[in-house]
Order: sequence, then C-alpha cells, then structure tokens
Amino acid sequence: MFHARRFLVFILDIALMAVALAGAFLLRFDFAIPPEQLHSLAQGLAVVLLVKPALFIASGMYRSIWRYASLQDGYQIFKVVTVSSLAASFLLVLLRGPFALPRSIYFLDWFLLFAAVAGSRLVWRIYRETRVIPSLRKGKRTLIIGAGDAGNLLLREIRKQTSSPYNVVGFVDDDPAKRGLRLSGVRVLGGTNRLRALVRIHRVEEVIFAIPSGDGALMRRVIASCQRARARFKTLPAITAIIDGKVSVSQIKDVEIEDLLGREPVVLDQSAIRNYLTDKKVLVTGAAGSIGSEICRQVALFKPAKLILFDHAETPLFYIEKELAASYPDLRIIPVVGDVKNQEKVETLFDDFFPEVVFHAAAYKHVAMMEYNPTEAVLNNVLGSKVVADAAHRYRVRNFVMVSTDKAVNPTNIMGATKRSAEVYVQGLAAVSKTKFTTVRFGNVLGSNGSVIPLFKEQIRSGGPVTVTDRNVVRYFMTIPEASQLVLQAGCIGKGGEIFVLDMGEPVRILALAEELIRLSGLVPYKDIDITFTGLKPGEKLFEELLINGEGMRPTTHRKIRVMAPVETELKQVSQCLEELFAIARGGNIAALVDALKAIVPEFAPRYEFDVAPPPAFQRVRPDLFPPQKPAFVRNLRVATPKEQA
Repeated sequence: MFHARRFLVFILDIALMAVALAGAFLLRFDFAIPPEQLHSLAQGLAVVLLVKPALFIASGMYRSIWRYASLQDGYQIFKVVTVSSLAASFLLVLLRGPFALPRSIYFLDWFLLFAAVAGSRLVWRIYRETRVIPSLRKGKRTLIIGAGDAGNLLLREIRKQTSSPYNVVGFVDDDPAKRGLRLSGVRVLGGTNRLRALVRIHRVEEVIFAIPSGDGALMRRVIASCQRARARFKTLPAITAIIDGKVSVSQIKDVEIEDLLGREPVVLDQSAIRNYLTDKKVLVTGAAGSIGSEICRQVALFKPAKLILFDHAETPLFYIEKELAASYPDLRIIPVVGDVKNQEKVETLFDDFFPEVVFHAAAYKHVAMMEYNPTEAVLNNVLGSKVVADAAHRYRVRNFVMVSTDKAVNPTNIMGATKRSAEVYVQGLAAVSKTKFTTVRFGNVLGSNGSVIPLFKEQIRSGGPVTVTDRNVVRYFMTIPEASQLVLQAGCIGKGGEIFVLDMGEPVRILALAEELIRLSGLVPYKDIDITFTGLKPGEKLFEELLINGEGMRPTTHRKIRVMAPVETELKQVSQCLEELFAIARGGNIAALVDALKAIVPEFAPRYEFDVAPPPAFQRVRPDLFPPQKPAFVRNLRVATPKEQA
C-alpha cells in the first residue's frame, strides 16, 4: 500500500516514462516526427505505460528513502530501468514485428528514462541538503578529529538531522596526504599539532574525536589542546559501532576515563568459545555482580542451552535477569537466589540443572572491608569456592573457570590471601579431577561496584575533595567487557590446573587518574577541586603484582592471555589445612585465622615495615613516579583485633 508521498513519486515516474519515449522520438527525427510515426509513438506509449509501471512497483523501488539516495540506489534504478525497457521492447517487437520502430528509439528511450529517474532522485537530495545545511550553521561550530570512514559517517549523520546541534566547519587529520582536501564538501584543515590554532582561527566551540584506531595517548594530547583552547571535547562511545556503520549523533558523548586508557578491542576466537558454550548449560556464580553480570551478557551471545544465574543478592539478580530476558528472549534464563557457602543449596543446584560449564565469580573483593571482616572473607571466598569446585568435580562439569585477582600475588591483605587459598585448592583439585579447572587472574576493573572511578566521580559532583590514598599508589586497570571476554577465552584454552594472567597493559598512577577525571569534568585540579591524601588503607599495597616467585610465564594462543607454570599442590594436605581454617573462621579467632592463612599461603605478609622498590613496569609509568630521593615507603599494616574493630 503506497504512502501518499510515494504515490506522488510513482505518478512522476509514469510521466517520465512518457516523456522519455516522446523525447526518444524527437531526438531520432530531429524534433520533427513524421506523421506516419505518430501511430507508432501512440502504440509505444500504450505498451510502455502498461509494462514499465508494473515492473517499477514489483521491483520494490518505492520502499527506498530517496532523501538519502546513494550509489546503491542508482544501481537499483539502473537495473529496474534496464529490465523494464527490455520487457517493453520485447512486447513491442512481439506485437508489431522487429522493424516497427527504429532501433535507436529503444536505446534513446532507455537512456532518457534512466537519466530522468536518477536525476529526479538526485535533484530531491540536492534540494533537501541545500535547504537543511544552512540551518546547521545555527549549531555549535565543530571540528571532527579524523577524516576517515568514521569521520565521514559522523558528518553524514549530523547532516541528516534537521536541527543538529553541530555545525561542522572542518576536519583535523594527521595524514599529510589529506591536508587541504575535502570530505563530503568539508575541508581538512590540518593536523592535531595545530589544533589550538585551528580552534582559535575558526572560532570552534566543540571538538569530536572520531578515530577508531586512535590510542589513549593521542586522545589525551587532543584533550589537552582543547582544554587550553577552551573548546569542549567529545567522542563516540564504541569503536565497534563506528566500524559497523552504526554511529549516530545521539551517541556523541563526553569523554570518559575508559576512553583515555586506550585499551585495544579484544579479538576473540569465536569458534573455540562457541564449541564449549553453544547449546551447553552454563552456570555463573556471583551473576549479579559487576564481573559476573558481564560474563552473563557475553555468554548469552553464544546461545547456551540454559544460563543459570546464581547470587545471594536478590535485587541485583532481579535486574540482570530482566535485562537478559529482554535482550535474548529465546534464551532460557534461570535465576537462583542462594549462597555459595551453603553446600546443600549448591548440591541441589547442580543436581537440578547439571551445568556443563561453570564460571565462578562470586567473591568478596573490597580489601579494606575484608580487613574488618576477615572471617567472612575466608568463609565466602575460600569455603564458597571449595563448595562450588567440589560440586563441579562430583557432577563432572566439563569446564570450571574461577575468577581471581592480582591481589592474590604476595598478598598483604586478607582478601588477597583468601583468593590465593582458593587458587591453591582449585589447582590441587584439578590434578585429580576430570573437570578442566582453570583460574583467571586480573587486576582492577574500571567501573565495577565500589571501584575508585565511581567514587572519584561522586566526590567531584559533591565539590570535592577527591581522596587518594597515597601520592605514589599505582594500579593496573581494564574494562569490564574486556575482562569478561578474556575470561571466556581463557576457559577454552585451559587444559586443567592452569592460572591464566590477563594482559593488564601499563599500570596507571591513581593520582594522575584523579587529576584527569577532574579535568574531564571541566574543572581544574587543586583549584576548583582539591585532592587530599588519606594514607594507605589496611592491607593495601602501593603497587600490585601479577606473579608469585616460581611462577613462570608462558604465552598462549591468545596474545592477551598468559599462562603460568603450574605449582604442584597436594590436595589432601591443602584440604586438611582448609578444614582447620574454616573451623577457626567459624570460631572468630582472628589471630589464629591469620596464622592458618599463612600456613596455606606462605607468602602472605599482613604485618611488615620496609622500603619497597617497585617492579620495572611501574618505574616506566612516568619519570617522576618514584623519584630516587624519595623511595616508596609502605607503612606498617596489620590486622585489627576484635577489640580495635569494636
């Protein structure tokens, strides 16, 4: 059924068909059609107006949006005009014989009709753009960084808006070959090294970053130029959206700290992951947490037979189940409220659903909080992991992946010691089990619940001050989707018993992170928003490590994942130590609990006072990070006694 506007276009095309045939006769006979040819013209019009409109409708040409006419639409017009002209010519020859019309008429008719139909679409688009583009000048004067595919897509999307907030005055690109050229009529003004001058000369108010291959260093340099030139800086949310051609004006956003990290997109071995997840029953513990919920989202992409969400937090579990159900209506999602410490509940869960793949992400993770609650840290992180791992072993789960942390390496806090204890047990169990047990160890995750980034943002919104524990504290960071995707990848690489370490990139100085967040908020550090230093919290380190002495590092089939040499673990001995640890934790004897953890994790050092030399990786972060005249000093950290806690 035709829309009114499409019907008008159809009527126009019928008129053009008649004009094209009449024009062909006029051209053939030098604008003086002989009387004997008028009858041929009349018959030709009857056939053309019968055949061509029917084929035009059948082709689906009127489903196109002609104000966005492109080369693809021109190709479609070419095909439709050619087929309809051949059909009409065949019918004319069939009715009146091969010499009824001069042969040139057929070619001229085809040529004139194609030119008229294509030209009408082009004229409509030119009219629309010449009418709309002047209105764009009412928007903010804008530069686009990157005169490539992404920049061109963005410009086209901006032009589609009838009242766009952006008036693009030029492109900025570091490719010398593009200088002075025009992209869709907009000139490439120069490179990023001249950005401040270009902003001033062209009175630019906003700058939009549209370079999919641009790293964090380039973005930081551009932001610094914009801040000095007092121009607002924005970017696009997802490189994949740009590459897939899905970029829209509504996606333009202010720069987040994640954009400045410059983390490369993760390239997954889709077939390998599909082999162990598609049509399988998958269980995710801690499914409502930051990492667990993202693992659920990533697993859902591979169409498992069932996705079982297990968490003790009812409200977050409700929300992640609703989100997944809306995004994947054909996926069977089973939310289960329960505690990993409850052995009976876990056994029932495995007995009811017989999961084939388990991702164990349930854990208490906040270092300082676990220093105040060491017994709960032990029972949740160690006992909970043991209960789930034992169930996976008994029910012959194919793959078991445990999420761990860099704080398990040479731990100085209860949380790290508990995660290392869980690693030790899982490695020991892997040696005697048919289940493929693997552990994935990574550092801090940007944007996770309770992480430093949301805290800093809240402090900035409140007017400050922003609190940093120590001037020299340094951490590894990665994004939640990146960490979750690599966890999935590691699950299919492991053969059993390995600990995988994810490529965390270069370590980040927390003070620099706080300063950058303040600048991204349009404020000046130490002037608009102050930064104060609170001192390291109980159990915190100045820097985190990814390897324990004796753990060798080997590459894997994925360049962002490394595997450590397995450390031999006697399962029976570890099990005895853990049972003693659990008994002590239930009794609440903190001093005995620390000693029991030390027996399982000899490198656990909760009390120390000494100068620390940072690893070489941290020394490369910035020249002034660890000045020689001021060695990093880690003050005495100790576990608080129950009396002190009270």
